[in-house]
Amino acid sequence: MHACDKVALVTGAASGIGQALAVAYAQAGVAVVGGYLPGAPHDPAATSAKVEAAGGQCLMLPVDVTRAEQVEECASRAVAHFGRLDYAVANAGLLRQAALAEMSDAQWTEMIDVDLGGVMRVFRAAARHMADGGAMVAVSSIAGGVYGWEQHVHYSAAKAGVPGLCRAVAMELAPRGIRCNAVIPGLIETPQSLDPVNSLGPEGLSRAAAGIPLGRVGSAREIALLIRFLTSDDASYVTGQAVVADGGLTVRWPG
Repeated sequence: MHACDKVALVTGAASGIGQALAVAYAQAGVAVVGGYLPGAPHDPAATSAKVEAAGGQCLMLPVDVTRAEQVEECASRAVAHFGRLDYAVANAGLLRQAALAEMSDAQWTEMIDVDLGGVMRVFRAAARHMADGGAMVAVSSIAGGVYGWEQHVHYSAAKAGVPGLCRAVAMELAPRGIRCNAVIPGLIETPQSLDPVNSLGPEGLSRAAAGIPLGRVGSAREIALLIRFLTSDDASYVTGQAVVADGGLTVRWPG
């Protein structure tokens, strides 16, 4: 066991926002238990190397967030390995394109089970192991969290549910001093958004940047730093909120 001052469980930690968050936590002296999906095209060792290069500690564990026992194992391993669990960030997500008229029940169920059910399972496991006064964050999306997205009804529905889940968790765990918030990223350059089949792809992101008031898409690190803030003591009076980080996209004047 390696005792640390603060310990964070982060799912989806092998790439994108999750990997950036693991590094950001390392830079703040927070140890990370990172969950990754076995068989996904991202090497968890890359996250471990980046965390260690930043002077941090990282334990990467395989986890399918649709499997309750695997999520529970991650939370319990965090306590067994580092001695405590202070933060939980439900970041693992699935993104698939499917037209409504052709969408199967299996496609719908899989998306909801990963992108919404996975959040519940992470928070449920964390609530059993987390010290009082901890913090939780779930990653929603501007698609569903604010806008609709054609060909992505299942994804938008799941992401729209995340802020509501966080509000309820915030109220339920407030007596223990545990805070819970949602982050709603706008257009962020990640392996997921760079997928030209299921998301915008590089060309789509480039075109979209022209409509963002700040004139660019966001970086994974920018979202990671927001999440780190929301779990930190600097946000000690913030709970039950859904924070949009989108470069001004949703507040621009149309035209």
